[in-house]
Amino acid sequence: MRYRRIRDLREDRDWTQEAVGRMLHVSQRTYAYYESGEHMIPPNVLVALADLYNVSVDYLLERTDDPRRR
Repeated sequence: MRYRRIRDLREDRDWTQEAVGRMLHVSQRTYAYYESGEHMIPPNVLVALADLYNVSVDYLLERTDDPRRR
């Protein structure tokens, strides 16, 4: 599964993968693997991403198109 929304949200803010990785306490390479879907995103990182972008985990996982739906 590709995680298009985390890439789109990151790019909307003009943040680099390295910057987001630092915020999540993971390497740039690990974060790149998350975006590409090569590695599953651990639940704690999904929650951190949802908090970072002020959206729901369901939105990140493309289970809804409403970013606020919780």
